Amino acid sequence: MLMIYRRRRFGLQAVHPTFYMARSCRVAKDLIAHEYSFINIGCNVGPKVQLGRYAMLGPYVNIVGNDHVTTQPGVPIIFAGRPEMKPTIIEADVWVGCGTIILAGIRIGRGAIIAAGAVVTKDVPPYEIHAGVPAHKIRERFTDEAARVKHDAMLDGATISGQYCQVLE
Repeated sequence: MLMIYRRRRFGLQAVHPTFYMARSCRVAKDLIAHEYSFINIGCNVGPKVQLGRYAMLGPYVNIVGNDHVTTQPGVPIIFAGRPEMKPTIIEADVWVGCGTIILAGIRIGRGAIIAAGAVVTKDVPPYEIHAGVPAHKIRERFTDEAARVKHDAMLDGATISGQYCQVLE
């Protein structure tokens, strides 16, 4: 019942019934959220964002910015206008840690992990772990190709249902 209320309150029409969003979030109504995707408390999700299956945003993640013209000499940024907003894609089984900032227009590849507090300014390839300001590669998620192939097969297969990790509301 709670998610039915939140979907209606935020005007979310392109989210899967298994999508869950915790309290105190600001989410653009054009959010696309696939099966078992999750947004934790206090997140700020701008327009043109898509969450893949099993994608998780930790508490206080911000997907914002990259939306002001800054290259016009003699014109204050506040008057320079905005470029067309590019889509932000967070692919399947991505885990974004607490307090991360993701610039709009970024693509985070399937199975990637973004450490808490990172600032993501560039695309993140699949199955990489990124951390820092700006975010940079720390290591690969899987140490061998067989594990990655097995995980890809699971992500490309039928949706797996289960219970979410404990939600702190």
